[in-house]
Order: sequence, then C-alpha cells, then structure tokens
Amino acid sequence: MSSSANPLLVALTGGIGCGKTTVLHEFQKIGIPCFVADEVAGAYYNDPSFLQQIRALFGDTVILKDGTADKKAIAQIVFTDHEALQRLNALIHPRVWQDFKQFVHENVEAPYIIFETAIAYEYGFDKLVEKVVCVYLEEEERLRRLELRDHATRQQLQARMRNQLSAEEKMMRADYVVLNYEGNPRSRQVQHIHHQILATKH
Repeated sequence: MSSSANPLLVALTGGIGCGKTTVLHEFQKIGIPCFVADEVAGAYYNDPSFLQQIRALFGDTVILKDGTADKKAIAQIVFTDHEALQRLNALIHPRVWQDFKQFVHENVEAPYIIFETAIAYEYGFDKLVEKVVCVYLEEEERLRRLELRDHATRQQLQARMRNQLSAEEKMMRADYVVLNYEGNPRSRQVQHIHHQILATKH
C-alpha cells in the first residue's frame, strides 16, 4: 500500500470499445503518469525469447516467415479458446506488472499513477492497486464503435466481450466510474475523480 509520500496506484479499466484511451488522455492532460499495459505488452513480441515462448504455447502456425509473431492468428486462437487466453495472460501479465513497478519507481513524485488495462478484475490487478476507475458505455454503443474500428463481425466482437467480465459488473466493483457518453464531458468527470483521489492521500 502507498503512504502519503508515495504515489497511489490506480487501475483504469473497462470493457473493449468503452473508450478507455480517451479517458486516459484526460488524466495525461492533468499531468498524471499513465502506464498502458497493452502497449507495453505489444513490445514483447519484438523480444526473441518471448517469441520462443509464444511458439512453445501455440506452435509454428503463429510465427510468420520473417520470424515475427502473427498477432492476428494468436488473437483468433485466444478469443475462441479461454484456456489458451489464460495461458497467454500467464505469460504476459507477470512481466507487465514488473514493468509497471519500474514505471512507478521512475514516477515516485506523482500523487498517483494510472495502470490502464482492460482486465484489471479478470487477472486480479485490482488487488494490487489502491483504487479502480471504470469507464462505462453500454454494449450496443460499444459494438457499434468496434464494428467501425476493427471491421469485425458482431459475433466476433461478442465472443471477445464474453472473455471479460460484463461492463455492468466492472462498474459495480469500481471505486470511481466515468460514464463515457457523447454529451457527458469526460474532462469534468476526470477532474472530479482526480480531486477525490487526491483527497484520499490526506
């Protein structure tokens, strides 16, 4: 746990397509250090030792001719096979957390630090932080946005959503909620949460 002299650790989470990135940018605008788990994990695929582990998990079919990982093939496997997703998460997420601890060490003067991950609850990251902020958007609007963004079918997107807790459950379990609707200013909500988090340090 953090003391008043150390940054609080705050997870930012929400279901796919809810707009976590836009909310994250609002925290960045007010100077809060933000660690994006997916971006950090994506860089692991450039590490030869990590690629060897991926090959051991999923076989040669997920390695392209140039020796790089076929991320689309991996995604197709894990979004339809929950056990495969669990094995991939067990490979990636302990490493992500170690990198986050280094990030915290580098930003120790901050009042709090955001750890952005879609699976804060699914992987137990919520137990490693002091507070959780959930970005909420109803499923129909999330599906509409994802169909435009990912050019995936509704069935594919719903299969991906089933690998996560429902947006409603995440919202109920969170300490703070951002309702990410058009016309509901994100910046005002983030400022309010920011001041509430700061108040917990005093």
